[in-house]
Amino acid sequence: MFKKILKIVSIILLVLLIGLYTLFTIFTAPKSDEAILKAYEKSNIQPSLTHEKYKNFSYRKISIQNDTVLPTMVFVHGTIGSLNDFSKYMADSLLQSKFNMIAYDRIGYNYEDKNSVQESIAFENEMLLDLIKELPKEKVVLVGYSYGGPIALSVKEKLKKIILLAPAVHSSVEPMPWMLNFYKWKITRWLVPKVWKQASKEKISHREDLKKFESNWNITPNKVVSIHGTSDWIVPYENSKMLQEQFDKEQFNLVDLDKGNHGLVWSNFDFIKEQLLKYAD
Repeated sequence: MFKKILKIVSIILLVLLIGLYTLFTIFTAPKSDEAILKAYEKSNIQPSLTHEKYKNFSYRKISIQNDTVLPTMVFVHGTIGSLNDFSKYMADSLLQSKFNMIAYDRIGYNYEDKNSVQESIAFENEMLLDLIKELPKEKVVLVGYSYGGPIALSVKEKLKKIILLAPAVHSSVEPMPWMLNFYKWKITRWLVPKVWKQASKEKISHREDLKKFESNWNITPNKVVSIHGTSDWIVPYENSKMLQEQFDKEQFNLVDLDKGNHGLVWSNFDFIKEQLLKYAD
């Protein structure tokens, strides 16, 4: 009897694990164009979703265009991430009245992307500059989240503002979660969903890549704001504190989010939105 019960419990647990794994894979996978646009069904302004080219790569860009007079806010997602991370902001009527907005998928994170992540802030910088090349730079507000933080901060052209959300900008405080071993170990790598393999590759190389930039973050003509949760363990709060030490007070402003975590883009939407609106004029 005991063996039968144990067998039944084992089967149930296995089915649950497979179910959870399947749901996790589906939920975190990049969304199709149709799924992306569903987030804007109630939006006052309908977005334009286009497929763009950069060098030999293709990527998706979503744009909210209200008025050419308005500044343009450009969102850069993190690892793991996509242009869909900012849909709530881009569909917000008040933000739409103050900004034109753009978000895009970085290489390796597009829907059914056959290309690999480039593991290079320099490459991401060049791609971002290509994306904004037609925009009046004095009206561009860059918003970089997590890994998108150093990408935004690496832009040295004079812009309206650079806003960082929990930026991963310093190698010395870059954590390497134990879960990365599932990707490192060949025997378990097959278990890692495709987009998480891309994220793992980028995460593993990020620490070394940062060393090429981190001593010169303050060599920028732009004023910078960093919003960071004090309880963030994925990208520790120390990242923004170290930036504060590197910049002059007139050029850099650190906004603490007390007990905030790395999911601040979603969990603290109203607070982040309030901060973004400060740079509309």
